[in-house]
Amino acid sequence: MLRALLLALAVAAAAAEKRKTYIVHMAKSAMPAEYADHGEWYGASLRAVSVAPKMMLYAYDTVLHGFSARLTPQEAEDLACVEGVLAVNPEARYELHTTRTPEFLGIAGAGGGAQGMFPQSGTAADVVVGVLDTGVWPESRSYDDAGLAEVPSFWKGQCMAGAGFNSSACNRKLVGARFFNKGYEAAMGPMDTDRESRSPRDDDGHGTHTSSTAAGAPVPDASLFGFASGTARGMAPRARVAVYKVCWLGGCFSSDILAGMDAAVADGCGVLSLSLGGGAADYSRDSVAIGAFAAMEQNVLVSCSAGNSGPGSSTLSNVAPWITTVGAGTLDRDFPAYVVLGNGKNYTGVSLYSGKPLPSTPLPIIYAANASSSTAGNLCMPGTLTPEKVAGKIVICDRGVSARVQKGFVVRDAGAAGMVLSNTAANGQELVADAHLLPAAGVGEREGMAIKSYVASDPNPTATIMVAGTQVDVHPSPVVAAFSSRGPNMVTPEILKPDIIAPGVNILAAWTGKAGPTGLAADTRRVGFNIISGTSMSCPHVSGLAALLRSAHPEWSPAAVRSALMTTAYATYSGGSPLLDAATGATGTPFDYGAGHVDPSRAVDPGLVYDISDAEYLDFLCALKYSTTMIAAVARSRDFGCAENRTYSVGSLNYPSFSVTFSTANGDGGESSAAATVTHTRTLTNVGGAGTYKVSTSVSGAAAQGVAVAVEPTELAFTSAGEKKSYTVRFTSRSQPSGTSGFGRLVWSDGKHSVASPIAFTWT
Repeated sequence: MLRALLLALAVAAAAAEKRKTYIVHMAKSAMPAEYADHGEWYGASLRAVSVAPKMMLYAYDTVLHGFSARLTPQEAEDLACVEGVLAVNPEARYELHTTRTPEFLGIAGAGGGAQGMFPQSGTAADVVVGVLDTGVWPESRSYDDAGLAEVPSFWKGQCMAGAGFNSSACNRKLVGARFFNKGYEAAMGPMDTDRESRSPRDDDGHGTHTSSTAAGAPVPDASLFGFASGTARGMAPRARVAVYKVCWLGGCFSSDILAGMDAAVADGCGVLSLSLGGGAADYSRDSVAIGAFAAMEQNVLVSCSAGNSGPGSSTLSNVAPWITTVGAGTLDRDFPAYVVLGNGKNYTGVSLYSGKPLPSTPLPIIYAANASSSTAGNLCMPGTLTPEKVAGKIVICDRGVSARVQKGFVVRDAGAAGMVLSNTAANGQELVADAHLLPAAGVGEREGMAIKSYVASDPNPTATIMVAGTQVDVHPSPVVAAFSSRGPNMVTPEILKPDIIAPGVNILAAWTGKAGPTGLAADTRRVGFNIISGTSMSCPHVSGLAALLRSAHPEWSPAAVRSALMTTAYATYSGGSPLLDAATGATGTPFDYGAGHVDPSRAVDPGLVYDISDAEYLDFLCALKYSTTMIAAVARSRDFGCAENRTYSVGSLNYPSFSVTFSTANGDGGESSAAATVTHTRTLTNVGGAGTYKVSTSVSGAAAQGVAVAVEPTELAFTSAGEKKSYTVRFTSRSQPSGTSGFGRLVWSDGKHSVASPIAFTWT
């Protein structure tokens, strides 16, 4: 009786203490002999500390060994002390990072390009791209399986039935669909099934857009309201697609993401695409990094979005060196709209508005800050506009805080006739088009300031908005998107991130039938394709291109594929001038674009690659001074320890780029004038024919001019494919003020191939 009472009190106390989801990493080899399998052991370990042992959500076996469970902080602390437990980490919440691209990338030709790079499906080179996102709209024409052979025999995935989704929804193109919601519902409570589907069905549109961008089938006559009309196709149109729904209205929870990655790797995906992120964290506590490490070990390439927190520095997500981190650039396509003022001035912006146009006669125009009693009235937040002041007028709203399309809804709801959406300093001249609910145009910061100046100075200001459709061959392009997150890498400054940029602005791809193009509840329009922007869009471009390379070169490792994409990327326009940054209009840097903009037609034949083995990544963790327990958390509890008699160096990781950090402080805490030398070693693997490569280096920026770059040897001769040659680079510099940076480039060339690596110098 007393025991029952004590147990009841313990249950009540635990219930009073708020539970959270924790990811529990277990040492697989430490399982006691009395347990028949690891699942039984995990359950016993949980029961040892929890009065509510049914709180286990998932057991993991592929991308990590362990489980996730709902625990109180005290239970989590107790569990960390249980024999065989490596780490107990709180769950993290991730957010989504939200066509002409085949032509822009040079892979649209029927006789070559994508078709020539990608063998016919049904061969040993068949590739499945696993997309972890918001699910899929299987009725989209982008998942048509016409012309595809039977699903490859290695595929072990399944098509999970659920609300509004039958197992028959999959086919030879969409070969798998699963959903993972235990972590989401444990954290947020039961989902509202009137708003989202407990199934792989995509209620949001984001997942359908990303998966069709990566590997959608060709769809002729695709467009959004006539904008961007043409054939929409994924980067790898003959690859297979498998979707893993891990993102919901309340976000993407790491327990669900790990379960999705666990399934995707076990199912047989060759590429994983994750357009989501949760900021930068130590690798031993980063669920995506941990899952990606195991995927890499099993020969799966993981491509992730860099984040949409630019243009601020050190804003990257997904920076582990075994992840391909993708930033965003623009296309050579635009959707111009013109704001014509009463003084005769004409300013160019962008718009995807397709409804009834404004009258031909100009309308009064007003700045939202002057039509509101709110201190943030300029932002056109809900409830801030005074209807009597904006009725029948065009309203100027400043970009920021709330969604761009929501501002238009607020303006329309207040009775206004149109909207000019003005960038601020945070967005500069970057223009992102939207399918607004009223006549509207987005303009750059300079244009917005000019329009607001006119409104402030004219006693009766007027304007009109004209939407002009689709324009192609826009130059310069690409430019780095202002929203694209930037380096330096705050977790490991010696690893340059992002790795690469790809198209991520105004991208046309398939869409859900559940939501309108703006995603607003008030938007009752339904479309088959939508145009949206974000590193969420650039990531699946690279995922699809990786599938192309894996099909063309099935023997390449994930590191070799990434190397081919990076070393063949371009950082200058055809005339030789450097890529520009949309945020400033000035020259971009490797902290913005990494190795440069992806160039798949060159990546298929890179000449040389920088390959990286599993053991080299473990050495990298040793160089970071990771403990045995931390390494086990990342590398799935393997029996590995750093050698005490060996010196490890981050600069020895065989990465395709260089990030060189010089210390400016002397022993007294002041600045040293002595020269500092940082040494990096690299090994190149020949994936082409015989050839002799010679090296060249260049630097840019005033600070970098004082850096001496010495490569030894300066020439590498290869006689056969698979041959490896190593070299050493010594970077020598006198001290610069802390926080200074500079850049450079190192290129090996045999006259046919140019194997280029960006260099970033930082003085700390």
